[in-house]
Amino acid sequence: MRILIVKLSSLGDVVHAMAAVQDIRQAHPDARIDWVVERAFAPLVLRCKGVHRVIGCELRRWRKDMFSAETRQAWRLFKADLRQDDYDAVIDLQGLTKSALVSRLARLAKGGKRYGMANQTEGSSFEAPARWVADVAISLPAHSHAVTRSRQLCGQALGYTLPFYMSFGLLALIGKALTATKNVAFRSGLQGLVALVHGTSRADKEWPLAHWRELGARLNAAGFMVALPHGSAAEEAVSHQIADGLAHAQVWPRLALDALTDSLANCAGVIGVDSGLSHIAVALDLAHVQIYNFDTAWRTGPLGEQHRISGGPLARQVSVFEQPTPSVDKVWQAWEAVAAAVDQPQTSNPFFRASRLAPL
Repeated sequence: MRILIVKLSSLGDVVHAMAAVQDIRQAHPDARIDWVVERAFAPLVLRCKGVHRVIGCELRRWRKDMFSAETRQAWRLFKADLRQDDYDAVIDLQGLTKSALVSRLARLAKGGKRYGMANQTEGSSFEAPARWVADVAISLPAHSHAVTRSRQLCGQALGYTLPFYMSFGLLALIGKALTATKNVAFRSGLQGLVALVHGTSRADKEWPLAHWRELGARLNAAGFMVALPHGSAAEEAVSHQIADGLAHAQVWPRLALDALTDSLANCAGVIGVDSGLSHIAVALDLAHVQIYNFDTAWRTGPLGEQHRISGGPLARQVSVFEQPTPSVDKVWQAWEAVAAAVDQPQTSNPFFRASRLAPL
């Protein structure tokens, strides 16, 4: 069976969709799974277990200059790449006009079908052409977590019951991590690194600079080096502002997504706002606290805490919500809890099964 996944963006949404790929692999071990994604996120999708071919596009860039010779040539090459193979199932996990266009352009094998969403779910974007293009439009519960939505859509499209265990299948090459992240405890006498993910695409998701500084100081006092990744000049400036005055802090250079994933995998944990990097931390099953200024963790936050069995192991990833923004004390308490969970003999939530973090 040849299956094409269409999930173009954004970073967090792409990570969330990886769990559906692992379900497909379990239900159909012989399936060949290809994935269409924005080229910027292709290095990460290449790390998703079970993905045979990644088909990169640049729809965001092409729309800005649709009629230039360069765009027309790039579009022709993309279509040729997309239409190399015939698919038994094309599954649009995005639910937008642009993903519907990609789904429509893909070639079907004899008897093949296109699948998509029949309805919008709370807090997610949805455009009607996604339903029109689909041969089979699948209705999903309105109140759905982003991970669950993709898993349910694929399960209904391909006729299998969702497995109880969940994995994102995201692999990190820990031997290729940023040199500065390796052997921190040995070189500095500290316990390890904790990455602070402060960057986000929306200003209303940010956490105050003073809070980051205080949190960094507490981590230093507890024996951790603070790592500060960034993805833009503005984020880099904030990283330096947070590091200023901390005894043990690393401002990382700007890294490609695959290298950033490798480096995060070497950390003892990650504390961050609702952003793509925080979702990578969840997929890597790192100790993680996710900070929310809005009550939206139910649809994008760590799933493990929602499925924790009473009396069972503590969750390794939790969300913290408070308005106007969570206090440092509340975030610190959450960090102490996930750090304690990592120290338990049996730390994995029964619902969540992590991928091994090892060289491929």
